[in-house]
Amino acid sequence: MSSEIRKIIAEHAHLSVDVDSLADDANLYQAGMTSHASVNLMLALEDAFDIEFPDSMLTRSVFESVAAIEAALTQLQAAAA
Repeated sequence: MSSEIRKIIAEHAHLSVDVDSLADDANLYQAGMTSHASVNLMLALEDAFDIEFPDSMLTRSVFESVAAIEAALTQLQAAAA
């Protein structure tokens, strides 16, 4: 899942560095992602993983790192199963 998340981040987050050079817990906002780009990232993640982020998960912390995104997706997929 991590590699798919990184691919989507590379396409939609508009980082100032290569996402593959970042650790899983690196802050994507510090790497150049704007709040506008995080919305684009969220929409791309929803499409790719066929999920919908509930309003309660629409926070900066959910999208701040690869690890945080993966944890949120895992939680949503488990809830849907």
